[in-house]
Amino acid sequence: MLRFSPYKCCISLTMKPSPALSKMSFSRFASFLYLLSFVLLLQTVVGVDPLFHFCSSSEKFIDNGPYETNLNKLMGYLYLAAPPTGSGKGSVGQNHDQVNGLALCRGDVSNTDCKDCITEASTEIRKLCPDNKAAIVWYDHCLLKYSNMNFFGQVDYQNRFYMWNLNNVSYPTSFNQKTKELLSHLAQQGFVNQKMYAVGELELEESKKLYGLTQCTRDLSSSDCKKCLDDAISELPSCCDGKEGGRVVGGSCNIRYEIYPFLVNS
Repeated sequence: MLRFSPYKCCISLTMKPSPALSKMSFSRFASFLYLLSFVLLLQTVVGVDPLFHFCSSSEKFIDNGPYETNLNKLMGYLYLAAPPTGSGKGSVGQNHDQVNGLALCRGDVSNTDCKDCITEASTEIRKLCPDNKAAIVWYDHCLLKYSNMNFFGQVDYQNRFYMWNLNNVSYPTSFNQKTKELLSHLAQQGFVNQKMYAVGELELEESKKLYGLTQCTRDLSSSDCKKCLDDAISELPSCCDGKEGGRVVGGSCNIRYEIYPFLVNS
């Protein structure tokens, strides 16, 4: 079931550098395959607008240089690696030309929809951030992030934005309590499973239901995933107090609640 509601977005983002990352070796054949895949995905445009994106402001690479070559290889690799399981990460290159990246699809989307979203994200982020060494883009169905710095296994508290429905509920105090209750329960479920993803629903007043989602990027440990989700839930009063729907979306985790089913198979 697809329902459109009036939403507003409030963004507060910065990119924070991190130390160097472990390397992932690529054979000559694999590199060719990833480059070929990236060329193919550049020819396919889904046409869905991103929720938001961020480009690093200071770190830039030279056109057609080794960093851009490695970035193209990484994009092609993520296009192949992520859809089968919904998540992929990797590193290409060495030293100052190394690129680290990950792709994550929402836990309910199909392999095909996951691939389509990564395709769109890969093409769009290169347009939006053409020579930036670090960038992140969010879609409804996926997240794509890359950097010359290490971010694997580290909670990204810096890159975050909020979305909320403009409509207010008629019983905000009890609704806010129910929202926190549902999302906290899902956070407890999600960080212990392999996909680091959980969805659920809760009965509300007047025979209505509340639907929720929590998800982490799979480079995090279980404990860091829980910390990330708990921190996101704590942000709800700042953005979404008494609102019919809301999201806190970050570079390592995201939460969402609605008063209507919003998942693909809902």
